[in-house]
Amino acid sequence: MSEDLGARWFSCMLRGNLEGAWAVSDEVLRRDAGREHWHLPRHQQPVWDGTPLEGRRVLVRCYHGLGDTIQFIRYARPLRTIASEVIVWAQPELLPLLETASGVDRTEPLHDGAPDAEYDADVEIMELPHVFRSTLGTLPCEVPYLHAPRASVGRDAPLMVGLVARAGDWGTRRSVPLEELAPLAEVEGVSVRLLHPCAAPRREGPFITAGGTDTILGTASLIRALDLIIAPDTMPAHLAGALGAPVWTLLRREADWRWLHERDVCAWYPSMRLFRQETDGDWGSVVQRVLAALRVEVARRR
Repeated sequence: MSEDLGARWFSCMLRGNLEGAWAVSDEVLRRDAGREHWHLPRHQQPVWDGTPLEGRRVLVRCYHGLGDTIQFIRYARPLRTIASEVIVWAQPELLPLLETASGVDRTEPLHDGAPDAEYDADVEIMELPHVFRSTLGTLPCEVPYLHAPRASVGRDAPLMVGLVARAGDWGTRRSVPLEELAPLAEVEGVSVRLLHPCAAPRREGPFITAGGTDTILGTASLIRALDLIIAPDTMPAHLAGALGAPVWTLLRREADWRWLHERDVCAWYPSMRLFRQETDGDWGSVVQRVLAALRVEVARRR
């Protein structure tokens, strides 16, 4: 996608004008018809060429990040209503969860070679909203659409919170410095468990990690056992949303297109609330608003 077309697409998505974004995507499809893209990094390679998917064996390629796969696997269900088979070629660590999604006939572990599956048509998972011409009114938003067993967690406060500070390698600027989040450890009536990946509990700053988060399925089970998740724009926020768990997502001022513009509710996840920076780089004011909201939530539960 050229810089100009990319800017138009991004602007449309930020404003919630999905129809306008698909018009840009159609223009790109027409322009790129017959072109090869295998020289590009895998996550930048368009896959779907506009071929109808009705009645076909469809391979869904998951070339983007873990959070992207979790967000867009919701489209397996509507895809299966038109396709004869839906095969999901995805990150191996996600497969136990993706296999619980409605519409997925089978999964295959993503690797650097050719897919180990026979198929008639293929599509990259983030192209599916374009395939279905989704609008804000037609986004498939029923949750949960992923499922995990509930972990056993001892309750030691009225409000049990899972906290994430670090974003993934795809967007390290989305991380929130752990010291900025330290005041959350002092809120009366709140018990905070850090959900950073680890097999056993350990201390990180003022927080104790939950342990059992060395797998994504383990993290999902803990999310189901907690009352609230607080995280930046990273995989666990998507995971909580897909599981239907209450989640507060902390966003940079220049947030990604999927969070739209100047909203505190999320178009994609009904259980998600958005806390945005008002000034670029200022996490302090975001944390103050989170603290106020936490105290309200504790008071509601007492």
